Amino acid sequence: MSKQPRVSLAIPVYNEEAVLPELLRRTRAVLDSIPGGPHEIVLADDGSSDRTLELLEGAAEEDARLVVIALSRNFGHQTALTAALDHVTGDVAVLMDGDLQDPPEAVPTLLEAYQQGYDVVYVRRVNRKESWWLRACYYLFYRLLTALSSIQLPLDAGDFGLMSRRVVQEIRRMPEHHRYLRGMRTWVGFRQIGIPIERAARRAGRTKYSPLRLLKLASDGIFAFSIVPLRAAAIFGATATGVSILYSIYSLYVKFWLHAPQGFTALILVITFLSGVNLFFLGIIGEYIGRVYEEAKGRPHYVVRQVVRQRSLGSLATTPRIDVAEALERTGTDYD
Repeated sequence: MSKQPRVSLAIPVYNEEAVLPELLRRTRAVLDSIPGGPHEIVLADDGSSDRTLELLEGAAEEDARLVVIALSRNFGHQTALTAALDHVTGDVAVLMDGDLQDPPEAVPTLLEAYQQGYDVVYVRRVNRKESWWLRACYYLFYRLLTALSSIQLPLDAGDFGLMSRRVVQEIRRMPEHHRYLRGMRTWVGFRQIGIPIERAARRAGRTKYSPLRLLKLASDGIFAFSIVPLRAAAIFGATATGVSILYSIYSLYVKFWLHAPQGFTALILVITFLSGVNLFFLGIIGEYIGRVYEEAKGRPHYVVRQVVRQRSLGSLATTPRIDVAEALERTGTDYD
């Protein structure tokens, strides 16, 4: 690919008032260093309750490269990232978090791989700066998900990465509400490559991913790309049935030829164990049914309150066309 692509940075932000000035400074500097253009930064504000949106509005008025998508409430990280992707217009989209754990300075490296013909350039996180127990959980989760998934998901790869326009268009066609974008990106296919990049510590503020939210993201990844839990229920049920038949034969044998077996404690333990297993797999089945129910309602992924960009005629002359007609029609957006 000889032509220098137009780059769109897609960044979700939520209560990032403390880190936002540094984020804008570094992302602008990176785009200034990339030839071609015009490039853009699409920031999706996920219903922030601090001054994040106010700061973004001021920055967008000063810089024509900034597009701010203000959502009507907090919809979650993956949905906010989806909103940013729905509004990018570049030849390539680079997904990254707003806490600067994903270094913007790595974008030129991703572009080099894109120029070699790769449609997806994902980042494999190395030297993470989180606590040891969190690193251990991430390590186990990625390997468990890869083992259960019907497709080969890359290990230790987060959302940070580059996607070509045709990959972005395919992801826009995916209607599911419980979104696991790094898995969807892999499912699309095309040529993909991973690049190891050191994961930085959060620049400022607090992480928005609590243990409960991390568990939800993990469950979205597993239930969206694997039906192994359902098959496990069937396998376990068949195994339990086989063991029950064998035990019934044994019980009849000792009753008529030896003596009546004693052991109410063992019987209670078996019943309690099997009841717990029953409830556990009912819960797994309920997770799949709940996701079907969410999809059946047909609600939009998010609601946009306003789109903020520079209003001057000069900026409009140099700003690429916004290809978001479908998103605006779906969400009823008002421009500001």
